[in-house]
Amino acid sequence: MVTDPIADFLTRIRNAQMAGHRIVEIPASNLKKRMTEILYAQGYILKYKFEDDNKQGFIKIALKYDSQSKQPAIHSLERVSRPGLRQYSSPADFKRVKNGLGIAIVSTSKGVMTDKEAKAGNVGGEVLCYVY
Repeated sequence: MVTDPIADFLTRIRNAQMAGHRIVEIPASNLKKRMTEILYAQGYILKYKFEDDNKQGFIKIALKYDSQSKQPAIHSLERVSRPGLRQYSSPADFKRVKNGLGIAIVSTSKGVMTDKEAKAGNVGGEVLCYVY
């Protein structure tokens, strides 16, 4: 049983990249699906596929690597808010990730979105993770 599914999601991606895998399978949830869509939209993964097996289902993610140096597109995945210590932020207080090069994934009252989208919509929320 996983007590922190978001940390498990990030760790599975991190471990697959360190091992040089092309595809990683992750148990699905609506939050993880939305986080996957954000990673795809921001260009951090090649593609994804949601598969349903009449239970929980799973997400297949094709990881993205640099063609020259074989380095992964995601340099860092960092969990910010965790079950023991939730981190909430208002739109004015969002921190810049790697001087604006990375993104923060935020869970707001209007759904899960990047920090830039939340700032544009003037909504705050729980900062789930930083991606660079």
